[in-house]
Amino acid sequence: MINKKLPTIKEIAEQLNISVSTVSRALHDHPSIGLRTRTRVQQLAAELGYEPNQTAIFFKQRKTFTIGVVLPFLIEDFFAGAISGIEEVANSQKYNVLIGQSHDDVEREKTIITAMKNQRVDGIIVSLSKHTRNLDHFTALEKYQIPVVFFDRVPASNQYNKVAFDMPQGTHQAITYLMEKGHRRIGIINGPVEMKSSKERTDTYMEVMQKKRLKIDLSLVAYCDLTKEGTAEAMESLLSLKQPPTAILAINDYVALDAIQYCKKKKIRNNKDIFFVSYANLPITNYLENPPMASIEQYPKKQGAKAAELLLNQLNNTGDEPLPPENIQIQGELVVHKR
Repeated sequence: MINKKLPTIKEIAEQLNISVSTVSRALHDHPSIGLRTRTRVQQLAAELGYEPNQTAIFFKQRKTFTIGVVLPFLIEDFFAGAISGIEEVANSQKYNVLIGQSHDDVEREKTIITAMKNQRVDGIIVSLSKHTRNLDHFTALEKYQIPVVFFDRVPASNQYNKVAFDMPQGTHQAITYLMEKGHRRIGIINGPVEMKSSKERTDTYMEVMQKKRLKIDLSLVAYCDLTKEGTAEAMESLLSLKQPPTAILAINDYVALDAIQYCKKKKIRNNKDIFFVSYANLPITNYLENPPMASIEQYPKKQGAKAAELLLNQLNNTGDEPLPPENIQIQGELVVHKR
């Protein structure tokens, strides 16, 4: 097979007997180059199949016009929605998006971050793995002038740029709704105890119970690793209580659906013997015969779009100092599933 080399600016210049700099300016429609010369250069470039050397352009501009996105699982509807929001904003400003999945593995997350740094991405948007505690692999990007914006699963500290669902606001809606339906023994299936959202959910639960002057019973708060097996263990713990809950608030729709399946095996009827409210309001719930009683819409596409806007604001900053970190919270909405 003949390895035909791509034509260069130098070859165009030689064929037209003009300088390389003239060819370069003509290809970029520089006003200092006359119309006749510009037309000749651009016509020959098209005939030869000339393509700009993007690497050289990026080197000159010190930009690759590529942003990285790291998230736990692309297969999840929530993160797929977030990616749509990120891509819409990025593409509107001529940026490409490079995606990596951590699969909730910290070492894999670190490897992806290193690879994206080596690919010279301009900035990175991240939803942390459920096991990430140390953020050194993100703060290390500062010396390479690669800004980072966290979304959905975010650090607790406000020193970082982040976009997240307003967990206290959404949780308050969910628990209040269940209380209005007559429930007083409300259980919670949280994610891992170290997750920021788990603490926020528990704190809000305690706050609402206290305001309603109801007894706070932390045995009603269970934790799981977000797997089907972990959810089953959490359900077993809650249902084995002397006074089991009549309703359960689950960390997300997937966990709620696993919990409903567990109840089905135990001959416990969903929306009759026990009721579930969850987070995310995934489209799949619209096709289920017995979905959770309600779900809190977290607007993943909006979260992704806001994260991309925040990152591009950082990248387009022409000042001598980086912009101060922003903490954007997205308000949730309770969606009741009528069956």
